[in-house]
Amino acid sequence: MMLTRTVTACSFALPLLFGAASASAQAYPAKTVRIVVPFAAGGGVDLTARILAQRLTERTSNNFIVDNRPSANGAIGVEYVARAAPDGYTLLVGSQTTQAVVPAMYSKPGYDPERDFAAVTLIATSPLLIAVHPSLPVRSVKDLIALAKSRPGQLTFGAASGGTPHMGGELFKLVAGVDLLFIPYKGEGPAVADTIGGQISMVFSNLPVALPQARSGRLRGLAVTSAQRVSTAPDIPTAAESGLPGYEAFTWFGLFAPAATPREIVNKLAAEAAAGLNAPEAKERMVGMGLFVVANPPDEFAAFVKKEIPRWAKIVKDAGVKPQ
Repeated sequence: MMLTRTVTACSFALPLLFGAASASAQAYPAKTVRIVVPFAAGGGVDLTARILAQRLTERTSNNFIVDNRPSANGAIGVEYVARAAPDGYTLLVGSQTTQAVVPAMYSKPGYDPERDFAAVTLIATSPLLIAVHPSLPVRSVKDLIALAKSRPGQLTFGAASGGTPHMGGELFKLVAGVDLLFIPYKGEGPAVADTIGGQISMVFSNLPVALPQARSGRLRGLAVTSAQRVSTAPDIPTAAESGLPGYEAFTWFGLFAPAATPREIVNKLAAEAAAGLNAPEAKERMVGMGLFVVANPPDEFAAFVKKEIPRWAKIVKDAGVKPQ
């Protein structure tokens, strides 16, 4: 009799619990939402997060603010979100650096990229531009590979350690079978500036950063690192077209929530992000920055991240990349 009463009581309680969760999701967001960016202001992750925050604020009539928490290749900010309350009010804009590269570089990054997060949506992707100092006697990726093979260890490239521009260079070395010397920088801007100044030979730089310098003639753009040419630089070939079949590297930016965040909230965030980012004015602004909107559903993004983690872990291992 007691067991029957207990089961009966539970059967009434479960709908109440699910009903409460559903009501909470319908009311969400009811207060300011913090989007943590685990890097300094001004970089690709930050710019992407600010566009997203603006669109979500407009869509929901509720404040979405960006909170920059830079340190340790993004690990500090990412761990902060992993430990936050799973209520939808603390979110993360991460990238393959934070979710795939850093966990492979550090034995104890402080978070598990799959276990600790609910994937919300892949916001956008952006290819790199392989760009060299104009004095370097190369006009294509094929030329660059030939020169690098004739001067092993002498050609240099620079980037922040662990970021996509760094890993794009390491992948290039592996696929092309060349020996380039990596010079670590605190950020992408200083590496590009030193390439312009001739202190280093080349960069694998995010398109929004390097393309204006290539257009001005201060750098020579050899190829984009995407599978297809991009609309903002249709005259620049892909690396595969230009002499390196099978090479592809791009930056991606994604929205994440703490792992136990209710699915209704995750779905609502993904839907609002997609509607906001796919609006013509937002899409045009992002394309102008070299960012290409994806805004896919949570399950699709989760499957993408699941593939990215072992892919970049293998590159980190094969290239022998260590924290710097």
